[in-house]
Amino acid sequence: MPPRVGGDRGFALLIVLWSVVLLALLVTQLVAAGRTELQLAANLRGAAVAEAAADGALHEAIFHLLDPATRWRADGVPHVLQRPSGTATVRIEDEGGKVNPNTAPPELLSALLRRAGADARTAGEIALAIVAWRFPNRQGPPAEAAYRAAGKDYGPPGAPFRSVAEVGAVLGMTPALMDLLQQGLSVHTDTDPVAAVAPPIVRQALIDMRGPAPPGPAPPGPAPAPRTVAVTALMEGEGGRFTRRAVVRLGMSEKEPPFQILTWDVP
Repeated sequence: MPPRVGGDRGFALLIVLWSVVLLALLVTQLVAAGRTELQLAANLRGAAVAEAAADGALHEAIFHLLDPATRWRADGVPHVLQRPSGTATVRIEDEGGKVNPNTAPPELLSALLRRAGADARTAGEIALAIVAWRFPNRQGPPAEAAYRAAGKDYGPPGAPFRSVAEVGAVLGMTPALMDLLQQGLSVHTDTDPVAAVAPPIVRQALIDMRGPAPPGPAPPGPAPAPRTVAVTALMEGEGGRFTRRAVVRLGMSEKEPPFQILTWDVP
């Protein structure tokens, strides 16, 4: 029987066509994967550039805080810096007007909580819970029992708050209260809040606790030099957005370093 040359050629051609299709699919997948990897690499590079630019802008702000010739005030006013990769917006705020939950008396904490929206009874209870967080032994075993009764798997540690966010774990605190309260808190101040540089919620709480200032002109004199400031740098450009926030303590004498970075994070 003669060989089927035509049929064999057709079958071979079909195999070749399928091989070409498979190779084309493989090439398409490789090209698509390569483009995805390139895009990811570009995004990572852009994010790294934005982060580095934000960090640089924050360090520049610290320089201007220390330089008498170009000193920037800690008043929250934005400073816009143009960079090759975009625009950096820097704000400096004085932490001296905020309340330290590690040292504040319950009366001030209660007034601050009322200004954040808590009723008088709830504000008083949470204020005492904040103090009990620092000194749980003053309330004894009931403090631990109250947390267990509320379904918490922790209790007052008997140690200072390490961050403002930790105040949110105090018994009775709610996210809504904390959202407003944190505007007036700082764990990095070592003095009573200065009303002249305090945020509105703290200024109002101070009035509630101390009473309004006597009528008449304010006493003369410049606002006290900031001791601790919060510096926020927002970088916007081709690489996207990146925000860096740092709390910086400024040296007040020759015996201290010019500045000390207390926190360095992403808000």
